[in-house]
Amino acid sequence: MTANQAFTPDPDCKGLQVYVVGGAVRDALLGLPAGDRDWVVVGATPEDMARRGFIPVGGDFPVFLHPRTKEEYALARTERKSGRGYKGFTFYTGADVTLEQDLRRRDLTVNAIARTPQGQLLDPLNGSADIQARILRHVGDAFAEDPVRILRLARFAARFGDFAVAPETLELCRSMVQAGEADALVPERVWKEVSRGLMAATPSRMLDVLEQSGALARVMPQLQHVSVVASDLDRASAANLPLPGRYALLCRLTPERDELGRRLRVPAECADQARLLPRVAEQADAGDTASQLALIESCDALRKPDRFAALLRAAAVVAPIDEPAWLRRVDAVRRIDAGAIARQCAGDPARIKPALQRARLDALAGL
Repeated sequence: MTANQAFTPDPDCKGLQVYVVGGAVRDALLGLPAGDRDWVVVGATPEDMARRGFIPVGGDFPVFLHPRTKEEYALARTERKSGRGYKGFTFYTGADVTLEQDLRRRDLTVNAIARTPQGQLLDPLNGSADIQARILRHVGDAFAEDPVRILRLARFAARFGDFAVAPETLELCRSMVQAGEADALVPERVWKEVSRGLMAATPSRMLDVLEQSGALARVMPQLQHVSVVASDLDRASAANLPLPGRYALLCRLTPERDELGRRLRVPAECADQARLLPRVAEQADAGDTASQLALIESCDALRKPDRFAALLRAAAVVAPIDEPAWLRRVDAVRRIDAGAIARQCAGDPARIKPALQRARLDALAGL
């Protein structure tokens, strides 16, 4: 997608007052590749959108999918705090809501910039100046009404490592935490933002912002040795590790990692690697065949060799590991014909397990 195409609406939008807002505009100003576009429609009603074939998908407020491109088009809206937490809002999406009013409800100034299809920037909150100055700054006091914005701020700090957080924004986050707003965050929303921050270029900055704001102890109270694992995560990012490995490194030094996983409701693969990674990191230098086989079997590497390979890559971030040697060991043990051994022990099932164990140890010793 070219720069011009990134801000050109579909012909079906002819007659609608539409703008690209948020991340696509921000990233274009940063010279980053164009990603997903968020469109805001001003001066229209849900009925106007339906007549054009747009498909409604919004729950709390009107969001529509374009009938062909499936891009999202949201009616301009304002919002008012009506309860505690990130769901405690009422929305107004009348045709009289202006673009500036819509931009003023957003989280950070760098995300509150719009661009017309003709390429004109509309920047009432000086977000482009903050982009140039490399500052993450909250739009206004309404930031304090949504605790998810603390998580988003931390995630953006991890993505844009050369951006500083404005002191007044960090102070506002602290006051939000002290007021109990962060306690209203639900696990699914926390994990959504944390997982994206873990996959950013500098995950340590997410942890730093959460810790400085006081939110880390509220959303991940079990997490320990944050300063150590923060450095591990930056190395994991440099090594391009996938999410399960990064999450496993995050809670590597946390004894209550199982409880943390349940609290965040992490995917099974993340929880499994978090449980097994300390074992791999501690035992991967095993020199005797019995210890090597014990690690292979305890990690279920014979049935799940790809996961074991992923664990080796994650463990290599924190310990010297000869990954090719371990993969050869797993392959050698997997080549053992367990069925043939069972047939040789026909009539005496008690002999099967010891015989299989001896064959596996002999295979390792032969490498």
